[in-house]
Amino acid sequence: MSRVTDNRGATPGELRSLYAPIRQEIEEVEALLLRELTSRFPFVDRLVKHGFRLGGKRLRPALVLFSGKACGRLEPSHLTLAAAVEMIHAATLIHDDVLDEATIRRHLDTVNARWDNEASVLLGDYLLAHALSMAGSVPTTFACRAIGEAAQTMCEGELRQIGSRGNYELPEEDYLGIIADKTAALCACCCRLGSHYAGADPAQQEALTHFGMDLGIAFQITDDLLDLLGSEAETGKSLGTDLVKQKATLPLIRLLDQAEEEERAEVMAILSRSDNHRRAALEPWIARSDAIAYVRQKAVEYTRRAKQRLACLEPTPARETLGQLADFVVSRRH
Repeated sequence: MSRVTDNRGATPGELRSLYAPIRQEIEEVEALLLRELTSRFPFVDRLVKHGFRLGGKRLRPALVLFSGKACGRLEPSHLTLAAAVEMIHAATLIHDDVLDEATIRRHLDTVNARWDNEASVLLGDYLLAHALSMAGSVPTTFACRAIGEAAQTMCEGELRQIGSRGNYELPEEDYLGIIADKTAALCACCCRLGSHYAGADPAQQEALTHFGMDLGIAFQITDDLLDLLGSEAETGKSLGTDLVKQKATLPLIRLLDQAEEEERAEVMAILSRSDNHRRAALEPWIARSDAIAYVRQKAVEYTRRAKQRLACLEPTPARETLGQLADFVVSRRH
C-alpha cells in the first residue's frame, strides 16, 4: 500500500482528495525520501527509518508542490526541495519530542522514548544536514539561503518560547510572534521555494510567502488548542506537554486575560501544580470562558487572510487547493 493512503503514516485520510492533483509528485517525493533515508550502519539505518515513520501529513512538501503549480510548472528541483523540507520538519519534530519529553507521535514511540535523548538530538541534526545537502544540489544557492534563514528563525522562536516559560502575562502579540517564528517560518519557506523555482514574479513569491506564514500561524494556534483539549487516541501523540513545560499558549492567555482577579488566582494555582491532572482541572474553566471560541476565531482569521494572499494568482486547481489546505489546518482534529 502506498504511504499516501496510510491514515497513520504520511498522509491522513482527509488530505487524500486534496493531494489528488499532485499524487504522482507526492509519491515521487516519498520514494525519494525512502532512497535518501538509509545508512550502511544498521543502528543509524533503524533510527532514520523510524524517524521517517514519525513524519506527518506531508503538508510542507505539498506546499512546495502546489505553490510551484500555482505559479507555473514543476521542475525536478521541486521534488528535491519537497523532500528536503520534509526532512527538516521531521528533524524539528524529533527535537521537539526531546524538549517536551513526549513519548508518542503518530501512534508510535518517539525516538527519545524508544532510544534516548542523545540519539534523538543527533538524528535531528543528521536530518537537517542531509536536507541542506539536498538543497545544495538544486540550481542556484537560493534554496540553501532560504532554508538556512528559516531554520535560524525557527530556532529563535523555540528559544523565545523557552525564555517565556511560566510567563502567563505574555502578550498575545508576543505569542503570535513566537509561533510565527517556530512553526510558520518553515511553511512560508516552502511556499517561497515552490514559487521561486517555478519562475514566479517577485510579487507572486512575496504573496505566497505571506500565505505560508499565515497558514503556519493558523496551524500552530490549532495545534495549541488540540494540546489542551484534544484526544491522544485521535491525535496519536502526547498531549498536555504545553502545560508541563509551562508554555503560555493562546487559550491560556485568553482565559487569564478575561478572568477576574480571584478566578485568575485559582487558574494560576492549577497551572502551578506539579501533578499530571492539570488538563482535567482546567477543563471547567475553559468551558466557562470564551477561550475556545476566541482561539478558533483567531485561527480562522489567519486562514481567511492566507486565502486573500492568493488573489494575485491565476485561478487554477492548484490555487484552489492551496485555499483548501488553509481551511484544513483549522478544521483538523489531529
